[in-house]
Amino acid sequence: MRVAIAGAGAVGRSIAGELLENGHEVLLIDKNPGSISVERVPLAEWLLADACEITSLDEAALQRCHVVIAATGDDKVNLVVSLLAKTEYGVPRVVARVNNPKNEWLFNESWGVDVAVSTPRLMSALVEEAVSVGDLVRLMRFSQGNANLVELTLAADTELVGTRVGDVTWPVDTALVTIIRAGRVLVPGKDDTLEAGDELLFVAAQEREEELEELLSAGAGAQ
Repeated sequence: MRVAIAGAGAVGRSIAGELLENGHEVLLIDKNPGSISVERVPLAEWLLADACEITSLDEAALQRCHVVIAATGDDKVNLVVSLLAKTEYGVPRVVARVNNPKNEWLFNESWGVDVAVSTPRLMSALVEEAVSVGDLVRLMRFSQGNANLVELTLAADTELVGTRVGDVTWPVDTALVTIIRAGRVLVPGKDDTLEAGDELLFVAAQEREEELEELLSAGAGAQ
């Protein structure tokens, strides 16, 4: 898979390194000569250019990319890169970094963003997740379909403890995608039983989050 990353700072280089280790082809784009550090990610392609310029993106052959990641420290730049990648080059998947949570509402399909990742929101969510049991925590927002990745740690006094996954009537537009149990990642099957302390990860429509939290809260039972 070919991936272009706009922004070759610490975040962009870190993402590039992970993708290269997983066997992907990576192009890093940055207009700041000081950010072009080929020795730090030697297996990546590098392009000194302004990712907000069509001529630069033509040179980067963005139409050949399967994914574009807008990872600069400037939300305006990330929005422009996302919009150009989606509308001008038809890139199938666009992921954008949100630096200021106040701008998060802009990072949607109207600006070509498929997945918006807000580092401040994610960090605060992880803090909440570490101290909250029985509370729904939003980890990530997916622009298409108005869906979120949410997490809840199942409390010991929840009636769903001991219930088979297949016996629970989950809210519509909600999918249980992963159970994290004792450090293991489990792909849930209908015969798996929910246990106290399970970290449940769902992809859910935003309007269903309250219903999902109520279902999983202490005292709620299988429907």
